[in-house]
Amino acid sequence: MSVPCVAVARERGEAVRERLADACLLDGDHRIAVDGDTIYIPVTDPGALPDDLADSLVERDAAERDRPKTPAEILGYEPSLERLGDIVIVDEDDDERAREIADAVMASDLPCETVLNRASPIEGELRVRRWDVLAGNGTETVHREYGHEFALDVAEVYFSPRLATERHRVIEQVTPDESVIDMFAGVGPYAIPMAARGADVVACDLNDVAIDYLRENAERNGVAERVTAIAGDVRETTDAYADTADRLVMNLPHSADAFLDTAVALAGEECALHFYDIQHEDDPFGPGTRAIREAAGAEYDVSVETEHVVKSYAPHEYNVCLDVRLTRR
Repeated sequence: MSVPCVAVARERGEAVRERLADACLLDGDHRIAVDGDTIYIPVTDPGALPDDLADSLVERDAAERDRPKTPAEILGYEPSLERLGDIVIVDEDDDERAREIADAVMASDLPCETVLNRASPIEGELRVRRWDVLAGNGTETVHREYGHEFALDVAEVYFSPRLATERHRVIEQVTPDESVIDMFAGVGPYAIPMAARGADVVACDLNDVAIDYLRENAERNGVAERVTAIAGDVRETTDAYADTADRLVMNLPHSADAFLDTAVALAGEECALHFYDIQHEDDPFGPGTRAIREAAGAEYDVSVETEHVVKSYAPHEYNVCLDVRLTRR
């Protein structure tokens, strides 16, 4: 049967397949085919293809594929799973059930190299956790998010794929030539896409391993010249950037308020501040707003532009973001 396909070089195949899947354009009813150095990826809506892929559109016979075998079909119930690159994460207290799920994941058509189970909560000031490796043999992966790649080791750095939509919301506000300081940058999920939009980004993190990955990821995504990575406590390492920031990212929701004096010192004449917090549902935005106003003092006018609930964090508690405009008086 002849179907529309995107024809690309084999070495680009996986990256293009993931782009099409993210955009809901991948035709799962027909098989991907390889012919020589070219891979042919069936698509569902040729008219919706981005311009750089539309030029590669061809018609080609493609075999129909069987319906993918999912972990749920194997198990007879829907397990709770989270994808991070080629790692699948389960969250089960029952070891026997966790291993049952891992076996089903590896036997399914779900692309996966490793299955991990959470073995501890997030711990320490570096915000990492311990893992049980149920299948596979490693905790390092490459995660893809909105067209960018992030190498990371989940046992060494903090990274939450569940925040992808929130990160994208903030990143889309960035304009070229901004001076951005990401105060708790991790492996770069804010910093690198912001640099890709034309910003100059100073990215700080206390975790030396995260900074090593951030530098690697800046190279991997072609933005190394726009990213300055600094290992250490942002309160002690950024004096040279005082009064320069057009935008500040403060994604450390349990304790970002302790860094607000530093944020105010880094802010330029006008500065967008993205302040993350965890608060009770009775007043999710008030404590953060009051803390920002107190830190700004008489130096800045404070305008809260967005009060945004990111997700539920615990019973009666929310992870929230305040998008705030600081304007020097």
